[in-house]
Amino acid sequence: MKITGIKVFLLNPGDKVSWGTGWGKNWVLVKIYTDEGLEGIGEAFGTGKAKTTEAALYEYERWLVGKDPTEIVRNWMAYYRGSRYPLGTATMAALSAIEQALWDISGKACGLPVYKMLGGPCRDKIRLYASSYLTQPSHFDKGNDTLVEGALKVVEAGYTAMKFTPQPDDYKTKTPPEILRDSIERVRSVRQAVGEDVDICLDYHGRSFSPAEAIKLAQAIEQYQPLFLEEPALTEFPASLCEVKLKTSIPIAGGERCINRESLREIVEKRAVHILQPEPMCNGGILETIKWAAFCELYHITIAPHQACGPVSLLSCAHIDACIPNFLIQECNVELDSPFTKDLFCELPVIENGYLKLPTKPGLGIEFNEEAVEKYPWKPCDRPVIIENDGGIGLE
Repeated sequence: MKITGIKVFLLNPGDKVSWGTGWGKNWVLVKIYTDEGLEGIGEAFGTGKAKTTEAALYEYERWLVGKDPTEIVRNWMAYYRGSRYPLGTATMAALSAIEQALWDISGKACGLPVYKMLGGPCRDKIRLYASSYLTQPSHFDKGNDTLVEGALKVVEAGYTAMKFTPQPDDYKTKTPPEILRDSIERVRSVRQAVGEDVDICLDYHGRSFSPAEAIKLAQAIEQYQPLFLEEPALTEFPASLCEVKLKTSIPIAGGERCINRESLREIVEKRAVHILQPEPMCNGGILETIKWAAFCELYHITIAPHQACGPVSLLSCAHIDACIPNFLIQECNVELDSPFTKDLFCELPVIENGYLKLPTKPGLGIEFNEEAVEKYPWKPCDRPVIIENDGGIGLE
């Protein structure tokens, strides 16, 4: 079997946001075709840089055509090492998407789900937490206007864990003491509303250069027993994460922006986090993430993969989660019941009572409907630029 070509799909669900161009993020999908008729689908992390990732994918095509799609590691290494210089986020996202698609083809060729080709499952289902996209106000019903109402809707939908940002939405206009007070109240109100049996995960977003601010918040909300506090400092500077980690009882999570082995090694060896959150859509893909999990296992670090894209990325994470013994929980940041998602995919992930069922079909277990692509064209999308009170550029 030989690869005959690839095709990249840039898709936008039509979401509107209040920043940049006004359009929400695009999804970046790649399909690989073979001379035996088998096709594979993969998803890249394309938030804000979809066109750059698209170009990187088509550059990779020159190597792939004529190659055996089941030689996943050889094809991966050709791109990873062949560039000579370290790959950036867009190129690593392209490599990650290709790797997933190659696993999809290989699983179909062997008649097995990907996780069964990687040693078989360690568990029968994958526990999920509803991420910020699902808990934000007005997501479920147009009448919702508070975080608490969004949180209650998530619980009604069957989730046993959720994530939201502790900082208020208008934090850019507030002073540090006001942000701290409002953040504490947001956490308190959600905990009171959902009760003690629902896990609360908090995403600080690395929004301050000062670990001291994160420590103040962490110590004030310990009483509400968060499952973890994500990125209380920038992951790029593990020493700051360590500073926060040593001064709170809340488990510290991070790592979504860690896209290469070298930065992973520093985070792990410095014991900067209790929970690593790799992003398989831009760190190298399925097998690379499993290797990272094995490294973390040596240091008793658990894994909670980041997931910020579509259903292909959620299923790719599920195959990883099934195989690793140090899995903790999986982020779910996609609405599977939307017309956009249902139009584009068959065999969508199945979620019951807050758990994702392991797919049983060969490959990743999802099929992509190319005929629906024209209805959802790419839109220009930028990440929000944070302007501080003094006019300076802040962190997001």
